Amino acid sequence: MNQNKILKFTVISFLVFFFCGKVYSASTDLLKVDWSFTGLTGKFDRSSLQRGYQVYKEVCSSCHSMKYLSYRNLGQKGGPEFSLEEVKAIAASYEIEDGPNSEGEMFTRPGRPSDHFKNPYPNDNASIAANGGAYPPDMSVLVKARPGGANYIYSVLMGYEEKPADFALEEGVYYNKYMDGNKIKMMSPLSNDLIEYSDGTNASVDQMAKDVTTFLTWASEPHLEARHKTGTKVMIYLILLATLVYFSMKKLWSRVDSEK
Repeated sequence: MNQNKILKFTVISFLVFFFCGKVYSASTDLLKVDWSFTGLTGKFDRSSLQRGYQVYKEVCSSCHSMKYLSYRNLGQKGGPEFSLEEVKAIAASYEIEDGPNSEGEMFTRPGRPSDHFKNPYPNDNASIAANGGAYPPDMSVLVKARPGGANYIYSVLMGYEEKPADFALEEGVYYNKYMDGNKIKMMSPLSNDLIEYSDGTNASVDQMAKDVTTFLTWASEPHLEARHKTGTKVMIYLILLATLVYFSMKKLWSRVDSEK
């Protein structure tokens, strides 16, 4: 009986671990997307990651920082995997303040792959003042910091709509059905054909929301694919180990039964 319990527990644990990635959102009210990166064997869509970076760069980066990312991360395995030349070109498109020089003065220079993503504001107070008193959160780990993860970010981006007639909104506040209290100070950042994708993909609101959410998920979990590979190997090892233990115990118990 104990042998059967051990085997059942092992099988159930494996099934729960394998399928838990599908339950990515903790809320039943959020929009659900069958993301490619969920599940034990999930992987990021490289094209979506690169498009997502384009959405961040052309739409989000004017307000939101990503201070924990460096431009070189964009070329690392498991991420957008831009080529080295592309990474250098992306970094060089920004003017980075550096110094002091030999004369004790600060100066600007083209960005390098080793530089962190440039912050759109010099400090937090400047960012709050520029956004009507609302602090635009850093997006480096935003997906992990929000209940619901990727589904939450996607839902908020898709959740802008006209407010109900009896719903009161303060000036500079917008209605979003997926925000707590249905109020948000950020106006809808996306609109159809807002940008022109470099790969020719149609830039619909839904497509841009999915792409930038995929990019932000990678930013929050840059080693997700490596962890999935390791997890798969560990689960295979545990299954083999559990099978070996089961048959070993069965053989040992058969001796005990034969002696009775």
